[in-house]
Amino acid sequence: MDEKTKVTILTSTYRIRGYIDLLPGARITDFMAGARDFIAVVNAEVWELQPGGRQVASAPFINVSREHIEIIYPGH
Repeated sequence: MDEKTKVTILTSTYRIRGYIDLLPGARITDFMAGARDFIAVVNAEVWELQPGGRQVASAPFINVSREHIEIIYPGH
């Protein structure tokens, strides 16, 4: 069974906060290595990247283009 892992994703334009499904004990690095063109993020919030940036979207589910991800790390 997958478990929800809280992540922050940085692209060149946005900071995305939400949850990805990881197998218990799996690492985000392994998840990204096996990811296809998009990764699913649930309970997502999308923020402008600059300091003090505003929230531009929130959704129960978004797909994030893997090629646009510059940094992904656990937590918010």
